[in-house]
Amino acid sequence: MSLINSTAVELAKRIKKGEISSEELVKNYIEQIKKKDKEIEAWEFFDPDLALTQAKKLDESHQNGNVHGPLHGIPVGIKDIFDTEDMPTLDGSEAHKKNPSLDDCTAVSKLKQAGAIIMGKTVTAELAHLTPGKTKNPHDPQRTPGGSSSGSAAAVAANMIPLAVGTQTNGSVIRPASFCGVIGYKPTKGLISRHLIMQVSQALDQVGVFSNSIEDAALISEQLFGYDSLDPDSSLMAKPNLMKSAKEKPPMEPLIAFPKLSFMDELDKASVEAFDEVKDELKEQIKEVKLPDIFANIPKWHKIIAETDMAKSFQVDYQKYKNLLSDKIIEAIERGQKYKASEYNDALLKVEQVRDFFKEFFYDYDAILTPSACGEAPKDLKTTGNPIFCTIWTYCGMPSISLPLLEGKNKMPIGIQLVSSMFDDERLFRNASWLTSKIKK
Repeated sequence: MSLINSTAVELAKRIKKGEISSEELVKNYIEQIKKKDKEIEAWEFFDPDLALTQAKKLDESHQNGNVHGPLHGIPVGIKDIFDTEDMPTLDGSEAHKKNPSLDDCTAVSKLKQAGAIIMGKTVTAELAHLTPGKTKNPHDPQRTPGGSSSGSAAAVAANMIPLAVGTQTNGSVIRPASFCGVIGYKPTKGLISRHLIMQVSQALDQVGVFSNSIEDAALISEQLFGYDSLDPDSSLMAKPNLMKSAKEKPPMEPLIAFPKLSFMDELDKASVEAFDEVKDELKEQIKEVKLPDIFANIPKWHKIIAETDMAKSFQVDYQKYKNLLSDKIIEAIERGQKYKASEYNDALLKVEQVRDFFKEFFYDYDAILTPSACGEAPKDLKTTGNPIFCTIWTYCGMPSISLPLLEGKNKMPIGIQLVSSMFDDERLFRNASWLTSKIKK
């Protein structure tokens, strides 16, 4: 197996044993980037010399008997809304064109402490919202890779890096993971700090990761977990041990809920058939359930929160650089300016009500299973696709993971999304491994 087709877990072990050097590994990924990225365009910033400099320093440290952490020498891609001290941050917009920040964001700092090599900045949608960036889907360059973490998902899918980091305000991790055929994991809100990451919505923004294996997703996530006083929503909960959970069998066969969502008609015909086959495969381990009618209002509440927060977050951009913003961004900001404070506060208050429902729900069920997206990646580079199957879980801050286990009529990947209760990420990973063993592509 070539280096770029190996998992991050395998590569980290080989580097630690001295079987391969970080420099050798980085050179292999640089070669792959040069080969693939002219067509896919996953990178906003990539400097091979900077990557090699990091690798050489880590190799020297290793030769002196020092291993910096579980990601020592492993390349990682960073969505272009994460501040870094040695790279520019554009946030997918000319309005945010700026020099490198003075400091790394907390997430990047943690990755560096774990020994990761920051390979560069991956393309994002404009201000991490609706207007797509330049990235194409590695499986079919005429199709969208999803968004807003498009570059991160596409770079992992094309084996240009083994690991990448993104964010989700609606469906920006789970949906591109589904479209590009990789693992996408969004932890419980508060487990990963958002300090010095461009803010779209404090209430909704969450950091997520991309990989080609469940264990790899566990490996990078564990390095990112931890309380940060600089993030007002950071959690003091104990760090989940995902690596251990990913290898464990559930104590008993899990009971999976398949909710009859109000927007199920958004799912394309091929996906309906694929999920019917999944239900047949899981037999008595999956049960269709009806959620309360109130759940049909969640997309509306999510939109009120997201657009109100966008109007606040991008107020300066709207006032000073409106000519540099797309029509979609301007329209979202202007809608956000018009919501009443009572509408916004009510939408926020409903979050706790929905969370309370799920606290009891998960006494009976081990996980929720839904589509990750509405089907295969659309053959349209002017859209990032419909995020509706992610909205409820993002609104609540619940952990979710997209598993690339299905295939559509055009041989494009289709993701299965598993969801767990708040702060039950370990159970999510146990069930994800279990489901992967059950469903054969």
